[in-house]
Amino acid sequence: MGADRRGVRARATAEGGNRGGHVAALAPLALALTAGPLCSPAPAKDGARLGAVRTEAKLHVDGVLEEPAWTTAPVASDFTQRDPREGEPATEATEVRVVYDEDTLYVGVLALDREPDRVIARLLERDKVMEQGLDNAARFTGDDVVALTLDPFHDHRNAFLFATNPNGAEFDALVTDESPTLNLDWRTVWRVAARRTGAGWSAEFAIPFRSLRYPTTDGPQVWGFDVERIVRRRNEETLWSAWSRSEGGLHRVSRAGHLEGLTDLPRSRFNVELKPFGLAGVTRPRAENGAAPQTDEWRLGADLKWEVGPGLVLDATARPDFSQVEADDQIVNLTRFEVFFPEKREFFLENAGIFDFGTRGSYETPPFLMFFSRRIGILGDAEVPVLGGLRLSGRAGRQTVGLLDVVTDDATGARTNFGVLRLKRDVGGHGYVGGMLTDRRTEATSQTDFGADASLWASSHLNLQGFAARTARSDGVADWALRGAAGYQADPVYLYGEFLRIGPDAGTGMGFVTRTDVRRSSGKAQYTFRPRGQGLRSVAAFVGGKHQTGTEGEPQDANAFAGFSVGLDSGDGLSVTHVRGSIDLDGGFDLAGRVPVDPGRYELVDTVISAYTSRNRAASASVSGSLQRIWDGRVSSFTGALGLKGGSHLSLSGSYTRAEASLPGGGFVAHVAGARVGWAFSTRLSTQVYAQYNTLERRLVLNFRLRFIHRPGSDLYVVFNEERGEPGDPGFLLSRGLAAKLSYLLRF
Repeated sequence: MGADRRGVRARATAEGGNRGGHVAALAPLALALTAGPLCSPAPAKDGARLGAVRTEAKLHVDGVLEEPAWTTAPVASDFTQRDPREGEPATEATEVRVVYDEDTLYVGVLALDREPDRVIARLLERDKVMEQGLDNAARFTGDDVVALTLDPFHDHRNAFLFATNPNGAEFDALVTDESPTLNLDWRTVWRVAARRTGAGWSAEFAIPFRSLRYPTTDGPQVWGFDVERIVRRRNEETLWSAWSRSEGGLHRVSRAGHLEGLTDLPRSRFNVELKPFGLAGVTRPRAENGAAPQTDEWRLGADLKWEVGPGLVLDATARPDFSQVEADDQIVNLTRFEVFFPEKREFFLENAGIFDFGTRGSYETPPFLMFFSRRIGILGDAEVPVLGGLRLSGRAGRQTVGLLDVVTDDATGARTNFGVLRLKRDVGGHGYVGGMLTDRRTEATSQTDFGADASLWASSHLNLQGFAARTARSDGVADWALRGAAGYQADPVYLYGEFLRIGPDAGTGMGFVTRTDVRRSSGKAQYTFRPRGQGLRSVAAFVGGKHQTGTEGEPQDANAFAGFSVGLDSGDGLSVTHVRGSIDLDGGFDLAGRVPVDPGRYELVDTVISAYTSRNRAASASVSGSLQRIWDGRVSSFTGALGLKGGSHLSLSGSYTRAEASLPGGGFVAHVAGARVGWAFSTRLSTQVYAQYNTLERRLVLNFRLRFIHRPGSDLYVVFNEERGEPGDPGFLLSRGLAAKLSYLLRF
């Protein structure tokens, strides 16, 4: 029994590909291999350094830094504001200490606060401290937070991220190639405890060395290390290092400080983790004749993890199950293109960023990815059984290595083998050059794609990237995809330019391509004003556009845009974007699968307005609307969301989307409403219930999920899913399933 592929949260996606990317500042993108001399950024904060102290006494992880080891450890306390007053000292003092014993790294944080009663902590459930924004960048949610990064290989690009709030809620993620798009679904084994005090709050992180990857050396090691603190009531962001707006942030691993004094770090004899699981469930899928027979399911399986060398990990899985994976969002798709859903299955998550090749874009469906793991084991709305898989990933000297091989088996017994090879070589401090090869093979057909890419820093402000990829099917059809771009960010100025070409036959065997036969040039310029007083934090004005044709020069899309965004000290914000352009449609399509749109040339006028309230309040809201004149008619969408926090245990949220189209070929009005109730009994036991109804499909989706972490790395899940409705019969039972899954982690 697997995750429902339709999902549960309403969202409307508007036409125009990267149109939405003009609403807010883009994260530094970049690219082009034709760069001048390369250099590394200046050392972080004049080489900020902190010594770690070894202790022979075990520490009691309770959030109170009272053991003698804490009193003798050096202190990192010089935190600097990144926002709102860049470069000024933090308004509240923060002290960080690091100690370690024979098997665990401990990080102690004193988050001092002169107004301890105003510290905000409403989250208790694991994995909720950060979330991915619409621009794909990860952001902290509404609580006070401390977060730290560890770069054990000191490669200045990749890091482990751990975070918590005053309730001791756990959060972990991976930073890959300094991208602000973090791998938020990565999980490992560690502990944290926090305690509120009369002087603020404190936290103790206990991270087993077994949960990290680091080199083997005879002498002392130096790791990249940084700490960030959020004082939420002021929306103040402070860091020990990497505090610059233009070249900083916790994801900028190259700007982190240095953790010294780590010696004689442990190595497990076998370096093996075994995670067996058992699944019991019943499902009632829809049959073609309308009947819904009940099927019992019993399954045993296991996942194996072996660190074959320092930083190089081999993962193996047999008969994996993904029943606990949270369902995808329901979407009213107002574009011509396939919807892109992120990967959430555990086997594909660790070191997932290594396998990125192409461009994910920002505020748009990814134009070109050579590898997209959801092509494995998922076909449309249906799951394809995964028989087993192997993945080798991590560091080998100055190289980053990724090797993946997975076999699936469909209902007819036809097997498909998916193979991926990825290599990167460190260049210029924290850039890389690399290559990738993918191979998808069945008994009848095959496709092999390969390419080279690079990400280089010409200066601490200018990032250059590019790729060239060749796709080739077994029937002889082959083509190229190319991209080059440059992003310059030196606050308050941001400049970005890109060229992208995707050949007519550049369809990948196991990737994601929004559309082929594309030649696109695009750019954006932004200036951010930061006035003091009047409650204003930032006012950004931006302009830009794109020109897109087919590879032979036939017109496709062209637009220009202008807009502004306003951020307040309170955390509230507003943005407005206006787009004008044209679309030359070379083939017809059905909007939302219902309204025909004929080929031809169409004018585009689009106004997008969005507003949001601060997440630091118990009640928060956001609204966005788009009004388009397009396809010789009108297409509009409105989305509203409301979130409520009842202490640290109860969370309520609701969403509503209204999408309307009025075109010469017809029209429709669609409503998608969703509600979610969550209750966190503790940091280890939580449950949530949600429901969503889509009037366009006459479909109701219900889900219940309980998660109990009975020991670190070991879980019990109980999941119930039900889906009803089809046009003409909203009560028709499409599917129903109940499953219990128990896993247990063994380390050797």
